[in-house]
Amino acid sequence: MLLSLTEWLQVLHPEWGFLRVFQYLTFRSVMAAMTALLIGLALGPALIRKLTELKIGQPIRDYAMQSHLTKRGTPTMGGALILLAIGVSTLLWFDWSNRFVWIVMIVTTGFGAIGWADDWRKVVHKDPEGMPSREKYFWQSVIGLIAALYLAFSVSETNNLRVLELFFRWIGSGFSNDLPPKADLIVPFFKTVSYPLGVWGFIVLSYIVIVGTSNAVNLTDGLDGLAIMPVVMVGSVMGIFCYVTGNAVFSKYLLLPHIPGAGELLIFCAAMAGAGLAFLWFNAYPAEVFMGDVGALALGGALGTIAVIVRQEIVLALMGGVFVLEALSVMVQVGYFKYTKKKFGEGRRIFLMAPLHHHFEKSGWKETQVVVRFWIITMLLCLLGLSSLKLR
Repeated sequence: MLLSLTEWLQVLHPEWGFLRVFQYLTFRSVMAAMTALLIGLALGPALIRKLTELKIGQPIRDYAMQSHLTKRGTPTMGGALILLAIGVSTLLWFDWSNRFVWIVMIVTTGFGAIGWADDWRKVVHKDPEGMPSREKYFWQSVIGLIAALYLAFSVSETNNLRVLELFFRWIGSGFSNDLPPKADLIVPFFKTVSYPLGVWGFIVLSYIVIVGTSNAVNLTDGLDGLAIMPVVMVGSVMGIFCYVTGNAVFSKYLLLPHIPGAGELLIFCAAMAGAGLAFLWFNAYPAEVFMGDVGALALGGALGTIAVIVRQEIVLALMGGVFVLEALSVMVQVGYFKYTKKKFGEGRRIFLMAPLHHHFEKSGWKETQVVVRFWIITMLLCLLGLSSLKLR
């Protein structure tokens, strides 16, 4: 919005040359981060008071860690603060004609709505389990598949008109038309290693990445500050990939596909980092407010969608290694428990408790130790992912 406003003012007042600074993506990104940070810090106390007045407190499952029972009643659904800060800041600073930012905003809002409904059932209906997993997964799948279908053609073309042309060409070919090389699955750390996916392969992979990342972040959000800081770090590095991919010179030099318009996603990533840091101010141990599914599902969906657009799905899995391990620990624990119960008549466990952060708590680590160590691991993984830009 501010970009269009300054362009209009420059037409009226050509002598106002200082307004040209708004044309620079890097300037608008810094301002987006600062705007989101200030919005979060300013509105945080009022939101926490309101949630407390409405008695929107976090329900704790009966089988949870005993040390977590003291957290019962802590205000939840604080992720709404993150989404508000991201939304306002992004709308202020990004180019409204950019289709990639809009699709990321739509996915983020959609997953946030699912999380809101889930949290609402937990706090209003006093049901710690919230929305049934099948219902939640169904709505995630609807949004994920629509986004994946759109991105399969949007990544391959430069504007929505050409996206429609490619889509109808695919239908006319009997659903067998291939996508351009820029839509291939890129293997990091290798110069020219990539794998053609085709339309169906692209849709399936994108769906898995978007929905999988959303649920992985949600599973990680179990300790004070555990999920939000990795989201900030991973999102910040993904912003660098967006900037490089959207720049014809940098992408060619670094042997990455050039995707016109992807650079504008740096605005969203910067806003996500600023909003995340503001939320961490209130979510750091001992937390004054919890993110809830409204924040975790939305942020995970946003990261997954951005990774699909800039063709860095593998790098996202690498940098978000903590998210991946948290999700895998639940899958392995549940699968092994069901297998042993069927075979031996008694369910057995691999981990002391899942997700993985609870295993380490059961092993004797303090909550703050688990959180900070997981942050350090994420930082190292983000540096490794960032190095893939040059080590090819």
